[in-house]
Amino acid sequence: MKKGLLMRKVGMTQIFLEDGSICPVTVLEAKGGNTVLQVKTVETDGYSAYQLGFEDKKERVSTKAEIAHAKKAGSTPKRFLKEVRSEEVSVKVGEKIGVDAFAKGEFVDATATAKGKGYAGLIKLNNQHRGPMAHGSKYHRGIGSLGAIAPNRIYKGMKMPSHMGAWTRTVQNLAVVEVLADKDVILVKGNVPGPKKGLVFVKGAVKK
Repeated sequence: MKKGLLMRKVGMTQIFLEDGSICPVTVLEAKGGNTVLQVKTVETDGYSAYQLGFEDKKERVSTKAEIAHAKKAGSTPKRFLKEVRSEEVSVKVGEKIGVDAFAKGEFVDATATAKGKGYAGLIKLNNQHRGPMAHGSKYHRGIGSLGAIAPNRIYKGMKMPSHMGAWTRTVQNLAVVEVLADKDVILVKGNVPGPKKGLVFVKGAVKK
């Protein structure tokens, strides 16, 4: 069964490995674990998957559908839901999944939304070169050429000033350095997108 877990990014730190070297790690926390709210099968839904719920949500701000959906699993409404597709599903509705689903030494993929940086020009956004800085230039951080005159239009895909950041990105093949089941925390080598306290979806590495 393919493993997956919704977690919160606590931040980054560093630890010493057995050989004495320093390893930068990202601390990911799944406080209270994930609850399996639904299991989908090929017979009823056309594909096999299971739905995870993370972090309790107050009933007074939940819809009737959310409350009823959670009650089927004997749970309270959840703030975040995530479906994990898997050919074989060995979990049951209402079951809790914690960080012990992952083991030290295995590899995972982490998906999160990066920090939003607002509207940005091409020098910051796409690392383009600036124009001459002489007084007569009158062109310093401009957009530059947008193509030939003949088409009388701008080609699709042209790099333009736009919103920077807030992209959902996946970092692949992160090694699990430590699993602290008593604290609902795992440490993965390297960095993960997003701010502190940001939502991160961690799953078993696809390319390993």
